[in-house]
Parts: sequence; C-alpha cells; structure tokens
Amino acid sequence: MAVRAVLNNDQTSVIDILTLAFTADPMARWSFSDPVNYLATFPSLAKAFGGRAFEKGTAYIADGHAGAALWLPPGVSSDEESLKEIFEKATSEDIKEDMQAIFEQMEKFHPSQPHWYLPMIGVDPVCRGIGIGSALMTEALKAVDRDGLIAYLESSNPKNVPLYQRYGFEVIAEIQSGSSPILRPMLRKARRVHL
Repeated sequence: MAVRAVLNNDQTSVIDILTLAFTADPMARWSFSDPVNYLATFPSLAKAFGGRAFEKGTAYIADGHAGAALWLPPGVSSDEESLKEIFEKATSEDIKEDMQAIFEQMEKFHPSQPHWYLPMIGVDPVCRGIGIGSALMTEALKAVDRDGLIAYLESSNPKNVPLYQRYGFEVIAEIQSGSSPILRPMLRKARRVHL
C-alpha cells in the first residue's frame, strides 16, 4: 500500500476519509451521538485537532483514499481555541462536564518535551484489515525516527491499541469521566535510525 504526503488539493479528501473512519469510534460518537450533528461537526473537529499537519507537510494519505493520518511535528499543537468552541457548541449539556474532565486529564499526559503527536489516523471502514493503518504508521514513523524523538497519541478505540503497540507505543494511562468511553494515552520511546 503506497502512502504519500498530502498535497493541497487532497485536504478535503483527507477530512472526508477521517470522517468516515471515525463514524463508529467510541469517543467520537459519545461526543457527537446524533448522526446529523456528527457529520456536521466532525470535519471542523478534524481540522482543529490535526489540521496544522497540512501546512507542515506531515499529513499522509493512502492510495485510493483508503486511509489518512495527521501528524503534528515537534512544536506544533492542535488549535485548542477552536477545539473548545466546537465541543462547547456541539456536545450535549449532559456530557460537557465530563468532556472538560477528559481534556484536563489529556493535558496531564501530553509530553512536555519535543515529540511527534498523532491526533488522528483513520481507515475507510470498507478497507480495514488489509494493512492500510500499518502503512500509514510506517511512513510517518520514518520522520519520527529520523528525528530520534518520542511519539505520542491518544487511542479513542480499544480495537486500535494492538496496531499502535506493534509500532512501539505503550499505554501509559486510561482516561475516563462519567459515561465516557476510555481514552488511552500512548507513548513511543525515542529511537534513532542511523542512515
């Protein structure tokens, strides 16, 4: 499966792929349980969470638009203000307090030292199980290992944890509040690849 960096004209396709990929994600659908709200909100959420990868050249797409990943390089973060606005506007009142508690816990585990961050990776549901997620991870981790830095992500779906573990990520905690699903922060130790 070929994976390449995203070109400017691929941005909409990447957001569409991620919107498809997260339709059954436990945390995404807990946050936006109404399908109409989910479809209306998720594209903005994906852009706020990982959209800076487009400008940094660290967004990846698999052949056939089968999958995509947004990686943020060291020193680049999600658009926190936009994320807060989206969750304030689009989540139901009964989960807002739990959502705030989750964000506070996420902040505690996010590394403070230079690192690569994977806010989003997803595969079109009809293409799962054929190695697309692995291809996306392999391609992006080349830059991580070239830099010799740690990598970090939060897994919102327990089904994806084994994939991340195969690439050296370890679960470092479990985040949960009220009725929310469990979010698992995962850290990958630095590796230096000598060329």
